[in-house]
Amino acid sequence: MKTALVIMAAGIGSRFGGGIKQLAPIGPNGEIIMDYSIHDAIAAGFNKIVFIIRRDIEADFREVIGCRIEALCARLGVEVAYVFQSLDDLPEGIAVPPERKKPWGTGQAILTCRGVVNEPFGIINADDYYGREGFRKLHDFLAVSTPEKENDYCMVAFQLGNTLSDNGGVARGVCQVSADDYLTDITETFNIVKTDDAAASGDLPLALNTPVSMNMWGVTPRFIEYLADGFVNFFKKIGGNELKAEYLLPDFIGELLRAGVIRVKVLHTPDQWFGVTYKEDKDSVIRSMRALIEKGVYRADLFSDL
Repeated sequence: MKTALVIMAAGIGSRFGGGIKQLAPIGPNGEIIMDYSIHDAIAAGFNKIVFIIRRDIEADFREVIGCRIEALCARLGVEVAYVFQSLDDLPEGIAVPPERKKPWGTGQAILTCRGVVNEPFGIINADDYYGREGFRKLHDFLAVSTPEKENDYCMVAFQLGNTLSDNGGVARGVCQVSADDYLTDITETFNIVKTDDAAASGDLPLALNTPVSMNMWGVTPRFIEYLADGFVNFFKKIGGNELKAEYLLPDFIGELLRAGVIRVKVLHTPDQWFGVTYKEDKDSVIRSMRALIEKGVYRADLFSDL
């Protein structure tokens, strides 16, 4: 079974260098977070990598990341493709507001995969470290997908306590999960901070084992068709907010879920999530990665075991 991993990297800055969090070196040989995701995906069995980027960063992206990963993937028999997110890639009859500067969010990003991704695929953020277990479970779910299961999706759920920052509040998709591990609802919850033995968002207390979404999804090609229809409806609903509104994956998947169109199996992982939400997070991420290498989870020469 062909399975693809789609990496949402269009948010990387237009000038590569200092300050671009997706490119912050965290490994002993300058590896970035994306390198570990690609390693874990290939080790899990994914055989196609798709980068979502922007045209204005294409040359720099290929120089810094793409050419290196292309060479690795060519050796391993893994396909690499690029798709491009742009502000003006809109449904027929929709015009870009003159003052709008950025593309339309993660839902629009995945829409750029139409015609390129025709197999079951996973979705991740470029700047998140997800851990090896999540990729194994994601791949194994997608690998048995069939046309009859085109509306059966999955989401890798993390324990809230494994995703918090010591340096400030974070936003997380807090999940409601049925007894048989299907997603029943997802609520974007903001400014979640650590407390002594739990977490809280304002006056809302949250247990550390609360399942949360970190945008690690598994879907079928049919999802892209749903996204296209949903994008049209998105513009019908955002009247007056054309400058800031975003077409986001969790929101749209929640709509499909509530309408009974899809089912989303929740795949739980005990792994620690890492991300550079705040600049102060970088040192913690470097220490965490060093600890994983010392435990033998990764080799110092990252891709040498593939």
